[in-house]
Amino acid sequence: MAGACHRFAIESSGKRGENAGHMAEFDFDLAVVGGGSGGYAAARTAVDAGLRTVVIDGAEELGGLCILRGCMPTKAMLEAAEVLHLAGNTAPWGIQTTGAGFDYAQVLARKRFLIDEFAGYRRQQLQAGRFTLRRAPARFLDPHTLDLGAAGTLTARNFVLSTGSVPAPAPLPALAALDCATSDDALAWEQLPESVIVLGGGLVAVEFAQLLVRFGVRVALVQRGTHLLRGFDTDAAEVLATVLRREGVDLYTGTELLDADRAGGQKRVRFRHGDREVTLAAAEVLLASGRVPNTAGLDLARAGVVTEGARIVTNAAQQTSAPHIYAAGDCTGKHEIVHIAIQQGEIAAHNIARPERRREMDYRLVTSVGFTEPQVATVGLTERRAQAEGVQYIAANYPFADHGKSMIMHALDGFVKLLADPATGEILGGACVGPQGGELIHEIIAAMYKRMTVAELAAMPHYHPTLAEIWTYPAEELAGQVVPAQS
Repeated sequence: MAGACHRFAIESSGKRGENAGHMAEFDFDLAVVGGGSGGYAAARTAVDAGLRTVVIDGAEELGGLCILRGCMPTKAMLEAAEVLHLAGNTAPWGIQTTGAGFDYAQVLARKRFLIDEFAGYRRQQLQAGRFTLRRAPARFLDPHTLDLGAAGTLTARNFVLSTGSVPAPAPLPALAALDCATSDDALAWEQLPESVIVLGGGLVAVEFAQLLVRFGVRVALVQRGTHLLRGFDTDAAEVLATVLRREGVDLYTGTELLDADRAGGQKRVRFRHGDREVTLAAAEVLLASGRVPNTAGLDLARAGVVTEGARIVTNAAQQTSAPHIYAAGDCTGKHEIVHIAIQQGEIAAHNIARPERRREMDYRLVTSVGFTEPQVATVGLTERRAQAEGVQYIAANYPFADHGKSMIMHALDGFVKLLADPATGEILGGACVGPQGGELIHEIIAAMYKRMTVAELAAMPHYHPTLAEIWTYPAEELAGQVVPAQS
């Protein structure tokens, strides 16, 4: 299945890299630990460069987090919830519907079908014979030797570690006694619980909160921070908070967890909210406070790899403190984003094969998307980050409630926003909270990739009426504010 979130090209040739000689010393030129998106990208790139490569994956099922338990299953479920929501809210268009309902078993069956398609394609890639595949857990015995358990040992001249992430541990010890669900568990629920307390305020938490409430589950979301979506500006988070509350989510921000227990067949969570204590009870508690790098079993100290907590520390070339060991993806802890993992894997393998043509990651265009409704998306600088880093900028936004195509769609929540350099007009960042925000943000990614100015974006033709033309309004406003620096 060619659409399963893993298409990036990298320059390569048939020439074997300098590190590929002296094969008598090692079993392989490169060992990739982890067969998800980042690991597969590294292996594919290495093979194209002529390196003898092995991929080691000890997971019960091949496919990686994105396909099996992350991007693809959650988005399949969110899409079903969106269709259900629209079917039950047709009055603004003058359309009358009655009795819109759902068969959750069929919703799950469709999700499983799609995931089987995506995972089947990844398994085909991993098992195609371009490189050796070993199904085994791996841990370092020394800087060049891996213990594969019952599968023995192997040696390699170089390594790429791409072991992904696992759900973060409970933020309160008392929660451990509640047998709380993780996002992995929630995706596998055969039946929906009557009520759920969601702990967390990031993208995983808000996506699950809206998904569940739209399927008729009573949902309370408890967030430690003062607003949702820590990586987004407050104005974007406030839009989503308003929508979640409107749809029935009981939302608590700025909280401090105090205790958790069971009572009357329910799971209870007690927390401080403002100047009062609140106790909530529900059938399930969903820990959605994020994920942590999956590195605990690697024995990285034996390989000389420095970590910060569980995160593998790398430089911009994806190289760890051990010069022959590189890392990519969630295990590096910087950006838990699939296309970033792919780029990191490609750059790591390229730098192993072509050290004389070293490449580095450029995070200027880091993008984040939440597939709630409205969707939330950002690329480049946010206002919060620009202020924290002392970056000079000008900003302008425009609401969807005053935009023709979104009014036609009755998609009135949210806005788009642009940040630009006040002296040159170069676009420094963009945010979109609104209909198809994950798609619309790509116009700003493209503009920033080519280092366009707001004047150039405003002058670029946009078809009418479309959602995309909304970007021209803040671009035009900012173009009039640019004041070139005096030479």
